[in-house]
Amino acid sequence: MHLPFPMLSPALWLDLLIVLPSVTSIHSLCPSLCLCGSRSLFVNCSGTNLSSILILPPLATEFLDLSSCSLHTLPPLHNLWRLQTILLAQNVILQVGDGYWKSLRSLQILDLNGNKIGNLSVSFSLGLDSLTHLFLAHNLLHCISKYSFQHLHNLELLDLQGNLISSLDSGAFRSLTKLRHLQLQNNLLQSLTNDDFSVLQRLEFLDLSGNRINHLPSGVFTPLHSLTFLNLQNNKLRHLRFQTLSSLPSPGTLLLLSSNPWECDCDLQRMFGKLRSLQRISLQDGEDLNCAAPSALKGRALTSLDTQLCVAETVTVLMITLTVAVTVVGAIVTAERSRKKGPRNQGNEMCGQE
Repeated sequence: MHLPFPMLSPALWLDLLIVLPSVTSIHSLCPSLCLCGSRSLFVNCSGTNLSSILILPPLATEFLDLSSCSLHTLPPLHNLWRLQTILLAQNVILQVGDGYWKSLRSLQILDLNGNKIGNLSVSFSLGLDSLTHLFLAHNLLHCISKYSFQHLHNLELLDLQGNLISSLDSGAFRSLTKLRHLQLQNNLLQSLTNDDFSVLQRLEFLDLSGNRINHLPSGVFTPLHSLTFLNLQNNKLRHLRFQTLSSLPSPGTLLLLSSNPWECDCDLQRMFGKLRSLQRISLQDGEDLNCAAPSALKGRALTSLDTQLCVAETVTVLMITLTVAVTVVGAIVTAERSRKKGPRNQGNEMCGQE
């Protein structure tokens, strides 16, 4: 009787059981309807309208494109320990399970744009310690928890545009100390706090356009030492403190402020006058800043207003204030003199009567 395999020691069989799966995985066939290249390191299944992945990609896969596949749930990827990039955009994924990424320690780029994700679990970022780019744009996120991004210590780009985010938990970005690019445009944010960006000292690009922000605290941008681009267009800002923007520490910051309902009173005009004089801030759309109020100035360009009128108004107010102050002081002095004269005159009249 002949055995189909040569006689091997138990230790050698154990070695083969460990090595053979990794060898065969490199030469395994592509998943059905997918394209593979470069010894299956690159797997492209995009646009195949798969509802699920029937054949898993080879274990050696480093780049996996599953975009526009009509996926409702995420495929099992826990064995793809070499995976560096995964594209899952334009699917119908509703949620990401707890700890789903924990075995993908090499993952650097994760694209979940254009899905139906409504919230991120506390353990969403578990295992994503190497991630540098995270795309979550055009989902259904309504808030960002302080735990959602807690493991993203190497993240450099975060795209959250086009969601329904109305609030940021205190400390939501506290782990993102290496973040350089943050997109929050076209959400439902109404206000910000001084703590929201407090650890983002390396942030260079911040887009907050298309929200509902109506107030900015004076110190909200102070920690952003590296900021070179700030977009506040198309919000609900009516007033803006000079200190809010003058606190930007980075020289050469590009600033966008148009499409806000500016109330063009003298305070705002003086603020923009000071802002234009700051050499370290470059107002890119100054010619497009239009007034929404008062009614007499509605639609007027802020730059077309005669700032001398505000200077004259200030001088007039000062003159009136000074006149009132002089009048009050004069009245007090006169009253004091009359009070001191009163007893002396009465004494003279009494002496005359005697």
